Amino acid sequence: MKTHAMTVAGVMSGTSADGVDVAVVQIAGSATRPKLTLLAHEHFAYPAPLRRSVLAAMNAQSTSTAELARLNWRLGLAYAEAVNETRKEHKLRLDLVGCHGQTLYHQARPAQYSGRKFACTWQAGEAQAIAAELRVPVVSNFRPADMLAGGQGAPLVPLLDYVLFADKKRGRVLQNIGGIANLTALPSKSLLHAVAFDIGPGNMVIDWLAQKLFGKPFDRNGALAARGTVIESVLKDALRHPYFKSRPPKTAGREQFGRAYAAEFLKKCRAQSKNPNDALATATALTAETIARSYTRDVEPRMKNHAVDFIVSGGGARNRTLMKMLAARLEPRGCTLRSSDAFGLPAEAKEAAAFALLAWCTWHRLPGNIPSATGAKRAVILGQVTYA
Repeated sequence: MKTHAMTVAGVMSGTSADGVDVAVVQIAGSATRPKLTLLAHEHFAYPAPLRRSVLAAMNAQSTSTAELARLNWRLGLAYAEAVNETRKEHKLRLDLVGCHGQTLYHQARPAQYSGRKFACTWQAGEAQAIAAELRVPVVSNFRPADMLAGGQGAPLVPLLDYVLFADKKRGRVLQNIGGIANLTALPSKSLLHAVAFDIGPGNMVIDWLAQKLFGKPFDRNGALAARGTVIESVLKDALRHPYFKSRPPKTAGREQFGRAYAAEFLKKCRAQSKNPNDALATATALTAETIARSYTRDVEPRMKNHAVDFIVSGGGARNRTLMKMLAARLEPRGCTLRSSDAFGLPAEAKEAAAFALLAWCTWHRLPGNIPSATGAKRAVILGQVTYA
């Protein structure tokens, strides 16, 4: 099916809750072979009061209905403002917006509640507010359709990974390091052999420690961790977490690795060392080690002796200390570490671009999930369309 070229804005705000990424892409070609061209990418930090509200709501033990309703609308307005600023700055006309929303709660596996057992998820950000402000149709709420088909609602980025990076001769691992670290492995150009899953904390624990110990939003370039020494006993204990032993498909978030986890991690670090840099070094090593172990156990056997490009995106790609740790663990296994920038897609733009592609798929009534990645029983059309 031939399709008309569309200009689509993808909007992403991840588990680190640092702000909003907007990627505008032109999508052309056929339904089976879409071609993407990145037209613009911008990042907008959340205003401090909004970020506090988002962090307070994530996995909150208690909150009010009024607080959640206001946050849902406030996020919608923030997303609309970010997209509007991007299209004005780059003088673009949009046909469609795909907005992931801000995940406040994600329960990937069924659990009992009020007499029924089910999985559930909630990404906040009022889509009608975005559509009304921009006067452009919006696709949102991508995860539930996959979950109701038996999947975990994540990861959803693998479709973009396949479209942009699949190669006949080389294995490709697309490693995103946002708040959570997640990967897509492409042993060949066939979607049937793709595998994707959440590994565990990416920047989430590192960011929390940087804020708690140094009053900084994150460890820029990994400079704080570089001054510390990894506390091996704490790292060894952290690696015993049951999540790291579970096999794909699997998803993670603040429910497992949020404030409570980070606070307990810091407590264990302080019992062994008074140097705050050591805690940052140990958290960075935890991210590197869990990524490397996941690759060795769950991905490497699928690569069939192919040369492997290990392509890193997300904020963690800018953390030099983390990248050095990853290189030390993965290069001896035959992986060539590269940034997604080398393929024409800025590291911070990738996930936003993915939701532009997923919105395009929904608009054309095409499935957007990859069952081998999410665990769904079938491929399904994702999301809901809100008209302007």
